Amino acid sequence: MNFKKFLVSAFVAVMAFAATTAQAQSLSPSTKWHWDKGTIVVETPERPVGQEHVLNLATAPIKTVRVAFVGLGMRGDGAVIRFCRIPGVEIVALCDYEYNRAEECNKFLKEQGLMPADIYSGEKGYEELCKRPDIDLVYIAADWNHHYPIAKFAMENGKHAAIEVPSAMNLEQCWSLIDLSEKTRLHCFILENCCYDDYEMNALAMAQAGVFGEIIRAEGAYIHSLEWFWDAYWKDPADNDKDNLHWRLKYNKENRGDLYATHGLGPVAQCLDIHRGDRFTTLVAMDTDPFFGKELVKEKTGKECKEFRNGDHTTTLMRTAKGKVVEIQHNVMTPQPYNRLFKLTGTKGYATKYPEPKLALSGEALKGTGAPQVDNLNAHGFMSDAQKDAMMAKYYHPILKKYVEKGRDLGHGGMDFVMDSRLVYCLQNGLPLDMDVYDMAEWCCLAELGTLSMDNNCAAVTFPDFTRGNWDVQKGYKHAFAAPEVEAATEAEAEAYSAAQKEVTAKKNLWALYDAVQAAKAAGDAKAEAKAQKKLNSAKASAKKDIAKAVKKALAAKK
Repeated sequence: MNFKKFLVSAFVAVMAFAATTAQAQSLSPSTKWHWDKGTIVVETPERPVGQEHVLNLATAPIKTVRVAFVGLGMRGDGAVIRFCRIPGVEIVALCDYEYNRAEECNKFLKEQGLMPADIYSGEKGYEELCKRPDIDLVYIAADWNHHYPIAKFAMENGKHAAIEVPSAMNLEQCWSLIDLSEKTRLHCFILENCCYDDYEMNALAMAQAGVFGEIIRAEGAYIHSLEWFWDAYWKDPADNDKDNLHWRLKYNKENRGDLYATHGLGPVAQCLDIHRGDRFTTLVAMDTDPFFGKELVKEKTGKECKEFRNGDHTTTLMRTAKGKVVEIQHNVMTPQPYNRLFKLTGTKGYATKYPEPKLALSGEALKGTGAPQVDNLNAHGFMSDAQKDAMMAKYYHPILKKYVEKGRDLGHGGMDFVMDSRLVYCLQNGLPLDMDVYDMAEWCCLAELGTLSMDNNCAAVTFPDFTRGNWDVQKGYKHAFAAPEVEAATEAEAEAYSAAQKEVTAKKNLWALYDAVQAAKAAGDAKAEAKAQKKLNSAKASAKKDIAKAVKKALAAKK
């Protein structure tokens, strides 16, 4: 082979590799890294001129949060139901690739007597939605491939973004959303519901009170056999899914790493004050071969699966700047009981949630709780249920007290409702959100960082500082709360708004007008549909004016 032919061949080989890596979405082609004494050093892009960090970002209070939902499948429809119960919310728009699925969600608003939402659909329906000036928050519950582009477009059009997990699939997307949040001063909120589960929140309260002493090690996981779910995931018509694997199994087939780390990582990261006094510095990842994954594809396609990128079980270890260690596991393949682990090892005690919630503490920690056997208790064995319950009662988190019982019936023990209620509460009161864009990046980046480690013989990988040097500015993780009088005034206005919306919706017969639009659409009468839609739009505009007057009147009456 002459030199010219060699160069051509080399170029083709490089381009083929580039194409392969570009398709592997857990690896972003823009990530720069180099070796340093056997460690992969991931380079941090410089913060663009004019940008500042968004730690403790607070925006102007939004007394009535106008929200649009994009993606109304396995998670989105439940979010709509929950928001129908939150005072001071206007559900402006519903969007899904499939029109019928979006339109179907309007029934939840009708059941609650709320105004009908506008419907958007199609591959780019979310773009038209995001351009509207009357939306404050875009709530994104689409498939993983669409989380980032929808969030990006929403923020570019002046909207806060709340994104289901994982919110970003690689480092490139993480950095892009960070830069957008810093540039626009808009919130980018990761919808990590497990941070609001009862045990995790109470354990966090205990950790913040020093019950466990110095927490030196933590564990989290997402171990959940998806045997009954694989075929329920949406099949994107635009995707090249020849084997009909649906998006989630296809994603696991084509990508390596912990693709769903946030459920396990989020709650323990809060307990360790990550980017609020400590930060992750080093990561090492290891996975098994895809024994089950290949068999699963074979079962569904009838063909041998020669390549399945993700291992059945992934284990990731991370070390922090203060010398603490976190272990995160991922397994959605093999048959075993659901498990998020959640273990905290401290210098004064230990907490674990699975297979059942337990605490191991000294008698000193129980003083003042009314629990039995205070004097004889030590941390060498688990506390009795009575003692554990006494601790849980003593440190029952105030956020749970406020919200959880209102949403117990809405799935996952109420934690989803607590998450959404806190999001709205912080927006309404102009407070920093419970999770910021750096949390999003830290919890989502394990996919790419772990892949880099495993693709290079499980090498150590440096963990980027997504705050770009500001990780020690805030001292300790905190939930933000409004002053009692401010909170009371905000809640009164929210309750007045929701009551007025229901009253005016009924008075203006908005649902009858909406049904007329749908009937004309079903009949294929475009002219009648346009006429009915115009009438509905006019009535809704009038209704919003009446609602504002009613709220003003109700608040004045309370003074």
